[in-house]
Amino acid sequence: MNNGQIDRSAALIEHLAAGAVFAATGAGRRERRAVETRVRLFRCALELFAERGFSNVTVEEITEAADVGKGTFFNYFESKDHVLSVIAEIQLGKVTEALAQAASGKETIRSLLHRIFLRLAEEPGRSPNLARTLISFFMANEPVRDMIERQLSAGRKLIAQIVATGQERREIDSRLKKEKVALQLQEVLLGTVVLWSLKGEPGFKTWVEDSFQHFWRSVAVPGAK
Repeated sequence: MNNGQIDRSAALIEHLAAGAVFAATGAGRRERRAVETRVRLFRCALELFAERGFSNVTVEEITEAADVGKGTFFNYFESKDHVLSVIAEIQLGKVTEALAQAASGKETIRSLLHRIFLRLAEEPGRSPNLARTLISFFMANEPVRDMIERQLSAGRKLIAQIVATGQERREIDSRLKKEKVALQLQEVLLGTVVLWSLKGEPGFKTWVEDSFQHFWRSVAVPGAK
């Protein structure tokens, strides 16, 4: 796989993560298989990191779990470290999907933001150890940190569009700046993950649910449920 194909796979992985139909992307069979392999490697790696810790997992163990040859790993990732950077792509894919759902008007914006919040928490919420691993990795690796910031910025722009729709539907306070609300959602979620990971306590879903409820009360139209 050349660099162009890898870049193409990176774009397509968002559609896969969001559950989109491959036909809509125009991807051929070879590209579909490449994306599927990359995602399988990523998922297996994440499960192993959550169980054993990042430093205790080898590339060979990841490829064995994914049922592919060891050499295949390096067709998709430069190193074990780069596996973690895929999370940003998947998270952005989830937000992209949510924006499309907001435009359909089939559910309330509150319900949609609630689901986004829960889905974005899924990856880091697999275990406190994994969350701490992700946080420390992102902070220590400058190229990855820059990439994460770009993805977060892109995500905020998409979330801001969803917020604007909520304001048009009189669910979200129109006096608030949509960009600030989008930033607040990210801050609340990231803060919840960090504090939960430091305590190492169970009940992550409860932490996330409580955080969302506080977030929503701060942005909802006064008096709205």
